Amino acid sequence: MVYLTGFHAIKERIKVCATDCALFVAKPGPRAREIVSLATKSGITVIRKGISELDRVSPGHRGIALEISGADQSAEVTLDSFLENLDGKENVLAVVMDEITDPHNFGAILRSCDQFNADIVITRNRRTARNADIVAKTSAGASAWVRSVCVANLPRAVERLKEEGFWIYGADMKGTPVYKSELRGRVCIILGGEGAGLSRLLKERCDALVSVPSFGRVDSLNVSVAAGVIMYEVMRQRADDAPAR
Repeated sequence: MVYLTGFHAIKERIKVCATDCALFVAKPGPRAREIVSLATKSGITVIRKGISELDRVSPGHRGIALEISGADQSAEVTLDSFLENLDGKENVLAVVMDEITDPHNFGAILRSCDQFNADIVITRNRRTARNADIVAKTSAGASAWVRSVCVANLPRAVERLKEEGFWIYGADMKGTPVYKSELRGRVCIILGGEGAGLSRLLKERCDALVSVPSFGRVDSLNVSVAAGVIMYEVMRQRADDAPAR
């Protein structure tokens, strides 16, 4: 079992799917009582537990924990089903995470994907159950909403995107400044892992590399921060093309 303890993470998970959940509550405060009310309206079982009992199943709780039946995959789809349902959509944003291993970075990127309307997130390794709570907390609940695909072979998945008209951009410090890149249409952004950056096989499949120019004294931006900047630029360029009201 997996236990979510962040208030935002619990609320959003309840809103998305209530069929595999149970809410554990011990000495709830005002925010927890609001969640209990939402759970009750959604038909979720609410179970009262003592603090020591909740400590055993979910250390770090704040008087409340949501039990779900596996890693938080409520928004998970397949790559084929995603591509089959594009229905000629012109502007599509796919985000590929190439071995993002820090669950805090993973969650922060999902939060940006939600805010900047990414259509799909593609990863190779399914998030491990022990990190599900951290990812959900860091994403402020966005992990329940952002559509995701877990594939065995990321380079092959990128090739599938190319077949469907996507332009592939890798995030790299030596790339073209992101604001000078054409990011309209069907776009895939590949984010490299912490430290290692883009893997060779994925880098070879990129149509271009993009960077976030910076002028600080440290080496580069954190991958989750860079991801947010790049996704914002995608959204900004699309907004420039939108007809005036």
